Formats: sequence, C-alpha cells, structure tokens
Amino acid sequence: MGEQGRMLIPPDDEYNRQLVDNVHPSRWVNPEPTGRYNIVVIGAGTAGLITAVVAASLGAKVALIEKHLMGGDCLNVGCVPSKGLIRASRAWADLRRGTEFGLQIPPGVTYDFGVVMARMRKLRARISQNDSAHRYATLGVDVYIGNGRFLGTDTIQVEGTTGDRILTFAKASVCTGARAAVPPIPGLHETGYLTNETVFSLTELPSRLGVVGAGPIGCELAQAFARFGSQVYVIETAHGILPKEDRDAADIVEQRMRRDGVTLFCCGNDLKVQKTVGGKQLTVESHGQQYNVIVDDILLGVGRMANVERIGLEAAGVEYDSKGIKVNARLQTSNPNIYAAGDVCSRYKFTHAADAMAQIVIQNALFPHPLGFGYATVDALTMPWCTFTEPEVAHVGMYEGDAKEKGLEVETYTYKLDEVDRAILDGEEEGFARVHIQKGTDKILGATIVATRAGDMIGEFAVAMRAGAGAKTISGTIHPYPTQAEVNKKVVNLWRKAHFTQGTKNLLARLFAWMRR
Repeated sequence: MGEQGRMLIPPDDEYNRQLVDNVHPSRWVNPEPTGRYNIVVIGAGTAGLITAVVAASLGAKVALIEKHLMGGDCLNVGCVPSKGLIRASRAWADLRRGTEFGLQIPPGVTYDFGVVMARMRKLRARISQNDSAHRYATLGVDVYIGNGRFLGTDTIQVEGTTGDRILTFAKASVCTGARAAVPPIPGLHETGYLTNETVFSLTELPSRLGVVGAGPIGCELAQAFARFGSQVYVIETAHGILPKEDRDAADIVEQRMRRDGVTLFCCGNDLKVQKTVGGKQLTVESHGQQYNVIVDDILLGVGRMANVERIGLEAAGVEYDSKGIKVNARLQTSNPNIYAAGDVCSRYKFTHAADAMAQIVIQNALFPHPLGFGYATVDALTMPWCTFTEPEVAHVGMYEGDAKEKGLEVETYTYKLDEVDRAILDGEEEGFARVHIQKGTDKILGATIVATRAGDMIGEFAVAMRAGAGAKTISGTIHPYPTQAEVNKKVVNLWRKAHFTQGTKNLLARLFAWMRR
C-alpha cells in the first residue's frame, strides 16, 4: 500500500508523499466500531470534514469515511493547487508589466514551470496537515479509509485494506462531492484529456492547450497557462465567457484574457477531436466558420457530476438523479435520518458553500428540535462567490434580471474603478462595483465587483445583506483611504445622491438663506 499510496497523486516527490501521508496514510488501520454512532459521514471533503469535526467537538460519537484523499477536491485538485498556480502566473504577468512602474527588466529573464508546480505541491502539502487523518483522529473522530457503502437505512459497510467494518448510526451525512463532467465529444476518449483532477500533476508547460468550457475553471486555468506562454484556445458553446455572470463583468475579463494571448471560439458547435501527427486536433464551428487547431493537451472545464455511485444509496432509501442527491431545505434526503451536503447535492459548487451546508446538517441532525432548537435551512444562506481570473469577478445575491423575474423593482448603480484613486495608483483600473437596490428602500438585493481583489471586497456586501443592513449602512461606514474597497462606498453613494431630491435641495436652500440673516 505504501508505494500505491504514493502514486495517488503524481509526480512521486517529497511533497506529494507528505500530502498522501497526511490525507491517505498507507499504514492507516481503521478503528473497530464500539457501538452506534451519532453521525457517520461519507466523504472527507470540506462538507464532510466540517460536519465531522464540529460534531465531535460537541461531544457526538462520529465516524468519517474517505476512500481517496481527505480534503477532497478543494485541497487536492481544486482551490488550493489552482490558486497556487494562478498566483505564480500573476507574478510573471506583473514582472512583464514592470516597465510601467519604472523597473528595468534585463533581457532573458524567464521562469521555470517545474519550479512553479513544485512550489504549489509544497504549499499544498503544508496545508494538508489541517485535513490529515491523524489530526482528525486526535480531535475525536473515528477515521476510516476505504469505500463506504450503505447496507440499509442505518448501516454502512467500510471496505478497507485492513478488513471491512460495519457501522451503525442514528444519523448520517453523504458528502461525497462531485467530479469533472466529461461531455460526449467525438474522439475525446481516444485522444485523451486533462481535468482539474489531473492538470495539477503536470511538470512541463504544454506549448499548446485547448480548453473546453469558459466557465470559472476554464477561464482561470486558461489565463494562467496563457500567461506562462502556452498558446491557449478556449471553446465555449455560449456567447462570450462566464455565461452565468454579469455581461459587463465577463466582457472585461474576456478582453484581459485576449490580451494575455487566449484565443476564444465562442458559440462553438460540432466540436470534434482526433489524434494527428502534430498532436491533438480540435475541429469546431464558431460564428459560422470552421476552425482546426492543433494542441498538445486538452483540458475539460464544462461542469461537475455528483459522486453518487458505489455508496448504496438505494439500500438506504436515498433518492438521487443526474444532478445529485435530492434534499429538502433542511438538507434531509428521502431518508429523514440521512442528510447530504456539499457538491453532491448543491447547485453552489464552492468550498464555502459546503462549509455552510455542513453547519446546517449539524444543527438539523444532532439537536432535538422538539425541545426548542430551531431548524436551519439553505434558503436562508447569503452566498457570495468569486472567479479568480485577473481581474476577479465576485458576486452575491441577485442579478438585475433575477430581481425582475421575482417581480421586484430594482435600481442599479455602477461605479468604475478608473475613478478610484487606489486602483489608478495600482494600475488596476479595469473593473467596477455594481449594486442592485430594491426601489423605495435601501435594501441591497445583490452586488457584483470586478477588481484584482474582488473576492476580498465582496464580503462587505455579503455581511450587509446577511445582517439586513442596507445601502445607508455602507454609505455611513468609514472606509480607509486609499483602498480599492472604497468603491463599495462610492457605488452606494450614487444611490444616496439619486435620492437627494430637488425638493430637499430647495428646502435646504431656504434654510441656509434664513441662517444668513
């Protein structure tokens, strides 16, 4: 198992060995069950880890089952490695802009992609200590490495290398996550492809990269690889990129990606793939014209598929479909004693969404509601998100179209970053803050920010919306100068200015005239 464990994530180096020793230790011996568990959690991604550790901290008897790598996608093949890669690509892009800031960059300066990826693996291994099997065991969680499968409505079998274990439970939570979707593209399987689960094992930069899908994953990685020098082609069936985002925001990111060297084939139809002598050929029709491009690798970024296979959901009486496990607002499945959280059941495929859903499972599954403990629901969540391109696009709440569909009258205000002093000084003027406010009130319905650190800035709107604080609260809050976050105050001040009526101005004019007597 030692050598097999080391190869769970290639390449086999000291950093990946450290990672695997933490999240899938080869010599791990599964504990012997000593009675019924308060809650058994299948899947040790973010949702499963949070559910298990919080339940154990409350004194519950908890089992956590993971067949592959603890930490799930976020740690191993998602948020952590991608942001390490993106940060390195941003450093290289900043260096190439150095002359704007008076830097004299000597000719011949280059980078080492192998070192970039080694840095990412080193940092990922360091962070993996937080999600390690050893740490969770010390926190009071019974950690089982192996495949967990329901045998009935209150029983789970763990198939492990040290023998099977049978666990019984009062409650359970399925947190098995999701995996990269693979579209039915002719020739794809024969040609081969990368997903987020394999791309971070690269040690050499692909000279030419085809990216299928211009959603968040596709755009983030397309821009990063293009900045390192790959010739990147992005194929998207919709018009433009980031089809679910504010169009003005997506257009800004698209223009930046094009300047970074990305070629976009949007409205792409009839995509076909085949091997050729020179590499892998992608044939696509875009805006009525057929294109043939040759690449070295193909990266898929077309969405996620819930992991619902091989866990015995039928035996547990848990309903699911192609979108994942079916849950109610309390995250209960069709078996009221079994819950689900995270990507396996959520339309929000974010780490922070999985964290929030785990908290809901804890409250609803473990506390006796007849004694006065209230239920928590996903309907009450205020969910921000961010796409980590440059500039970043962050959003929370409704878009203008969402509000109108709900019959809400909305006022929309936009403030551009090229009018914010710090953004000008930073050379990061592309972007804006946009806020949607319910007409006749100061209630914030939603907000979008496009900025280099938009993900850090959107939290102010998320807190205000969660707390029921409106535009007046943000407008009346002192923001430090000079910061790019000033744009949050400036955009809501547009609302305040718009509601400073002519009648009020006339009244003040008469007041000031009287005061001069």
